[in-house]
Amino acid sequence: MTINKRHAELLAKHCTKKPKPVSAGDIEFDLAALPGWKLEGKSIEKTFKFKDYHETIAFVNGIAEISHKENHHPDLAVGYNKCVVVYTTHDAAEVTENDFICAAKVEAIGRTKD
Repeated sequence: MTINKRHAELLAKHCTKKPKPVSAGDIEFDLAALPGWKLEGKSIEKTFKFKDYHETIAFVNGIAEISHKENHHPDLAVGYNKCVVVYTTHDAAEVTENDFICAAKVEAIGRTKD
């Protein structure tokens, strides 16, 4: 997986307790840095595909580690060979930088087939 400059910047950051909302222009910029992620209402999401259930659950466990370290937790829809990851900042009622920080970290561990 190739990591672009913005993705690397997001990877270097950590979530904050009072995250700033992301402007519409910055949402587009950050989405462009994270291929496959899309804006859905007041959240960002991506479907990751895997060979089998074992790979899917290993990925979910990786997300759990990120969530614990960053104290920012996604909604997950887990299937046999896929996982839909949805980030939103409920307290802010909109997309924040925390969502993109975690999405970048999840992207770094995702072994997608897209």
